[in-house]
Parts: sequence; C-alpha cells; structure tokens
Amino acid sequence: MGRLIRGVSKNARFFVADTTDIVQEALDIHKYDEYSMKTFGKFCTLAALMGATLKGEDKLTIRTDTDGYIKNIVVNSDANGNVKGYLVNTTDENFESLGKGTMRIIKDMGLKEPYIGITNVDYSSLADDISAYFYNSEQIPTIISLACEATNDGRILCAGAFMVQLLPGADEDFITKLERKAEAIRPMNELMKGGMSLEQIINLLYDDMDTADDSLVEEYEILEEKEIKYSCDCNSERFQRGIMTLGKEELKHIFEEEKEIEAECQFCGKKYKFTENNFEDILKK
Repeated sequence: MGRLIRGVSKNARFFVADTTDIVQEALDIHKYDEYSMKTFGKFCTLAALMGATLKGEDKLTIRTDTDGYIKNIVVNSDANGNVKGYLVNTTDENFESLGKGTMRIIKDMGLKEPYIGITNVDYSSLADDISAYFYNSEQIPTIISLACEATNDGRILCAGAFMVQLLPGADEDFITKLERKAEAIRPMNELMKGGMSLEQIINLLYDDMDTADDSLVEEYEILEEKEIKYSCDCNSERFQRGIMTLGKEELKHIFEEEKEIEAECQFCGKKYKFTENNFEDILKK
C-alpha cells in the first residue's frame, strides 16, 4: 500500500505521496527494465496525485505517444486511490534517445464526453511537462517533484512526489516565497532517502526560509490521508464482451483453428481463456 496526504492553506493546495509499494508491485507484474520502470513509476505516482483531485466515481487516464525507446504509456487512476498501467517499448535499447511526443490527460467525470487536455512531453523533464500542462490547460500554477529510484538488484528504493498548486487570487508574497522554495528544496528522491516522512515534507514545503525559527509561510490544514494501491479491475465478463465484437464469422474462423481463445490483461497480466461454449448464443444465430 502507498500513502497520500492532501491538504490546503490560504493560498495553495498540496499533495504528497509515497508510492514505493505501488511501483514495486507494478515492477513485479511487468518486469520492465530499470530505465522503463523508473519512468513508468513516475507516471504511476503522477496518476495517484491527479486521482486525488477527482471526486466520486470520476476516473483519470494519462496516455503518452512518443517517438523514442518508450513508445506509449497508459496509466489509470480514480478518486479511491486505485492505480494501474502499462507501457510499450520499441526493440531499440538506446536509453539516451527517448524521443518526444504528446501526453493526453483524460478525465471521465460522468458527462457525455470526457475532458481531454493535451501537452507536449519530453522525458528529460517530466516535472516541467506536468507544470506546463496544469498552467496551459487548467490555468493552475504548479510545482511538482517526482521520484523513482531503484537499488542495484532492481528493487524499488523509493518512489513518491510532492505537488503544490496555487489557488485563484494567491498573494504575491506567497508566490514569491514559493518560487524561492522551489529553487532551494531538494528533490523528492533525496528527501525520501533522507528518511523524511510525508508530514515532515509538507512542513518543509511551508517552512519560512526568511526566519531563524520554525515559522511557516502560512498555516496549512491536512484534509485527507488515504491508502493508495496498484489495483486492476479486469474480469472475465469484460474480456468476453470485447471478444464478441469480433462477430460471428470471425469467431467461427478462430475456433475452427484453435480450441480456445486466451486473452491477457495489459495492466495486471492476468489471463482469461474462452472456448466455443462461452459464445454459444452468438455462434448459433
């Protein structure tokens, strides 16, 4: 289980998360190489943070399309702290050439059409890409630091993030101090490796560097603390409905050559097997 804290102050809202266990579970499922896992881990963490901005049964999808070693990443999250995802690599193992492309943020909020925001992505500076997305698509100035580090034996050492977003009408003095803090504070991976708890990181974000004591720039309130987890909601019925869209003739052709159809979930690796008996109704029509 991971852990996420959401809170607010007069001029900003903040999200801080430890996703080490989530990314480790994703690695155990997908067996990605070290570089892919670090990148994928940051996207899982980002999805968890953005999922915390949702309400009710809202869902979020982050999808990238790029021209380098990592071709596509798909990560889903929801307001309940569930995260899942996968990525697609090329056969080119040139880790120094990851390419550029686009990132889509898709929010399904129960309306007729989902909200879709699009921004450019360059894996050399994912935090900058996310900040640009929030500023250009949602008009929210954002500071974010994403972390994902592995040990020499491939285990996840730490993964997490902090994100601070200005509220409408934020005071100029607060903005100035936040900008200075963003330049001075260490990255999230260093904070986590240094043993800082999420609560300590929040306090550090609001620490007033202009005072000699432990004064805060402004008081803040923690609104929510919750567990977050890697969780896939796939099931046999969903895959069966998808296979039925192939149509009667195509299904007949498949079963003439194969005894069964096997489908594998891209998110969790679970496999489902189907025989002609599963499609009796459509095959008899």
